Amino acid sequence: MNNYAVRVAAQLRQRYANEPEYLQSVLTWLDMIDPALDDPRYEKLDLLTRMVEPERMFTFLVPWVDDNGAAHTNHGYRVQFNSAIGPYKGGLRFHPGVNPSVVKFLGFEQTYKNALTGLPIGGASGGADFDPRGKSSREIMRFCQSFMNALYRYIGSDTDVPAGDIGVGAREIGYLYGQYKRLLGKAESSALTGKGLTYGGSKVRLEAAGFGTVYFLARMLEHQKDPIEGKTIAVSGFGNMSWGVCRKAAELGAKVVTLSGPDGYIHDPDGVATPEKLEFLMDMRDSGQDKVSVYADRFGVAFYPGKKPWEVPVNVVIPCATQNELDVEDAVRIMANDVRYYVEGANMPATAEALKLLRLSPKILTAGSKASGSGGVAVSALEMAQNSIRYNWKRSEVDARLREIMGSIYDASAAAAEEYGLGYDLIAGNDIAAFKKISEAMIAQGL
Repeated sequence: MNNYAVRVAAQLRQRYANEPEYLQSVLTWLDMIDPALDDPRYEKLDLLTRMVEPERMFTFLVPWVDDNGAAHTNHGYRVQFNSAIGPYKGGLRFHPGVNPSVVKFLGFEQTYKNALTGLPIGGASGGADFDPRGKSSREIMRFCQSFMNALYRYIGSDTDVPAGDIGVGAREIGYLYGQYKRLLGKAESSALTGKGLTYGGSKVRLEAAGFGTVYFLARMLEHQKDPIEGKTIAVSGFGNMSWGVCRKAAELGAKVVTLSGPDGYIHDPDGVATPEKLEFLMDMRDSGQDKVSVYADRFGVAFYPGKKPWEVPVNVVIPCATQNELDVEDAVRIMANDVRYYVEGANMPATAEALKLLRLSPKILTAGSKASGSGGVAVSALEMAQNSIRYNWKRSEVDARLREIMGSIYDASAAAAEEYGLGYDLIAGNDIAAFKKISEAMIAQGL
């Protein structure tokens, strides 16, 4: 590794030893971009240190009252990671596992995920250690309003534009935006994305992350002269990302045969592809039960409690649930099943050791979430553009723009890998292409 990068990595290990998600993300990135670090300006301007640390971060308390009148207090976070290309942009996650390490890791990943969309957006993330499961709509509304009371001073259409993530769907975005509008006294519609269609939302937004992942996969297959028709896909999770992958895969002639949840996974050999199954998947997602076994009950397919879907032989693996859900044992299973393509939907779904194994396999072509998982933020940025011109594009227009953006991200990733002698390493190629774009913007803007 470049000497300057080695020193930065050593500083990070010392400073963030207790923030494992963030540290893993940054150290993996430094390793990926190493071939592109020969420019002396980077060390002279200490560019890497400024790229791996957030520009600013806020921590705040979120007090709220449940339906029985009892008071609760959660912890809220917003990390504004990098604004070299445009206003901060990234999701809000409501989940008990949210902590400073998680939000910084997500903000870092988001910065480089956003950079190659071709749209002027920086990177951010945030959320709270609040669990919306089992809460009433009124409890969730009160929590969202309290959360926004603390956050609204730091966001806006030209400052920081939050969106949804795990635990933050259309309902939560509605409550957050309603409170933001009340506090500001004006309808600044592009201050949040993922809004409902009746008040400035974009068509395809819910499906966008999954659609984009399948579009990226399609370009990989095209490069290999391998048709997507007939491909079987193993997917984890059953949220918006998984739902979008199921829909677009079915539309292009492939089929998703697994879904998973905290309780285990289902195997549907016929594919999660019919309108009835896709509608039921939406109901599962909205129910708040967080169980995938109900799909098996409804459609009479196999359910494997406490297990992961990576033991199912398929052509393509797309992890869509959460970070570090796939470990070395899972990677070994995937390789043993002769999987041909590994495409990340969720942010950093594999541990560093598992990803290394998959990338070293001569039989598996890999794509990282900073490239393949960019569809959601791409349509979020398109939503901002539509809000600014007071016009909503047709569904077909948004889908076509998304497909074009994902194609451009693929092209940039492949070109950077080739330029630096990395062959068809799309993960390193994407990291390098995003790094080059952000670094040039930062250098142009001075210290």
